[in-house]
Amino acid sequence: MFAASAFGSAAIDYVALLPVILVALGALGILVADLFLSDERKPLLNWAACAVLVAALAAELGLWFSRTRQARTTFCVPVPGHLNLTSGLCSYSVDSLSLTLQTVAIGGTILVVLMSSRLRQQHSGHSVFGEYHFLILCSLTGALVMVAARDFITMTVALETLSLPAFALVGFGRLAGGEAALKFFLMSVTSTAVMLFGISLVYGVTGSVYFNGINAALSNGGPRMPVLAVGIVLSLVGFAFKVSAVPFHFWIPEVYEGAPLPVAAYLSVVSKTAGFAGLILSIEIAFSSYLSSVATLIAVLAALTMTVGNVVALRQSSVVRLLAWSSIGQAGYVLVPLAVTSVLHSSEAIGASVGYLVLYAVMNLGAFATVNLLAVNEGSAHNLADYRGLYRTRPRVALPLGFFLLCLAGLPPGLMGLFAKVAVIRAVVDGGPLWLAVIVAVNIVIGLFYYLRWIGLLFAPSTTLASSPAGAPIRWTRTPLALRLAVLLPFLGAIVFSVYPDPALWLAL
Repeated sequence: MFAASAFGSAAIDYVALLPVILVALGALGILVADLFLSDERKPLLNWAACAVLVAALAAELGLWFSRTRQARTTFCVPVPGHLNLTSGLCSYSVDSLSLTLQTVAIGGTILVVLMSSRLRQQHSGHSVFGEYHFLILCSLTGALVMVAARDFITMTVALETLSLPAFALVGFGRLAGGEAALKFFLMSVTSTAVMLFGISLVYGVTGSVYFNGINAALSNGGPRMPVLAVGIVLSLVGFAFKVSAVPFHFWIPEVYEGAPLPVAAYLSVVSKTAGFAGLILSIEIAFSSYLSSVATLIAVLAALTMTVGNVVALRQSSVVRLLAWSSIGQAGYVLVPLAVTSVLHSSEAIGASVGYLVLYAVMNLGAFATVNLLAVNEGSAHNLADYRGLYRTRPRVALPLGFFLLCLAGLPPGLMGLFAKVAVIRAVVDGGPLWLAVIVAVNIVIGLFYYLRWIGLLFAPSTTLASSPAGAPIRWTRTPLALRLAVLLPFLGAIVFSVYPDPALWLAL
């Protein structure tokens, strides 16, 4: 009865919400199960979390196969003069874009959970499987809602649901995590406050928080005053923080280095994917009437982000910090097509950005998974120097890592990275401005240096991984199945996409 009164006569579409419901219920179930399991049996929660995510992924695939040209919407309110609620204002929409990004988020979280099979509190050795997986699934719930949200209130709540568990996750497992979590929290709260102020300005001018309602108000000759321009810019700040766009990127290196490696991988892919979803939906739906004005701002952000990320990555000796700055540079590439949507057909530009996100998720999670496997087994694989001669001692680890780095660099045989970069360059060449295409090309060349330097170390003649810092040999213990799957699955995905990238590049169209 409440649903009918709040949302008209249309019932809530629980099928559309099924992936979100499964993940949320799975989080609660794991938290309760943790109370009744002994420490010896708590590792089973790792596989329970995987089972929940696989079920959510199966529900997502079911939505894929049942989708039509008409988006599947729920939580809708009628528009005066329209009897059909599907033509009204909706808070949640399942279309090709949201399905693609939800699939990336769920698939990425599965790999993160597999990477977390050996995570423990460093200072106490206490098992954290229950709390950890509860927080991971809660954060993923926010990410799933965020990519399907179609109003700013739902998106803000989803953004906070994504972020609040992430603050705690950063503090797990490592003593340095407390400081990193505090930095992450303070900067996130500040950016969210700025975003909310911008949303309030937009609402004050347009009278709506729904993306379609804002777009309709602006398209119908609504007021175009300076306060609206300020509100649009400020409302995009929170998303720019999530995608680590310069100058909102300063938290990335410290947080990635202080967080456990699986959490850093989660932030670099799942959290970033949700951030890009918010940015894309805001630009392409809510503020589409202002695309010509926003495009210049996005182009500048893209140029700064990829340049700063790649240039600073050149000087990194820490593996995690290199991956952190690399992820900033990669975010710049994703931003590039969004800067040309006012000239190029919108679906083509969005397809290039989303396609790059899909391919980036596979190769970046693979690199993090390989580094995590070495860190768990070797205990000292945190600096680039530790990877010298890895191929001679650990060829089954060095080859996947080298392949992921070739993909990130866009070099054969890692052609998936090349295909992604070609899609970005093609979008900016077709839609302009040409100076942005030149900056993209220059940054691709800059990125080759630090990726090839790392690859070169893998095949160098000597090794430091064969012994600990004290000189005592390190035994290569039997690698857990979960850690091997975390490397194998993205490796197979990278091979497939390097041969046939079309599904990734056209999923969102």
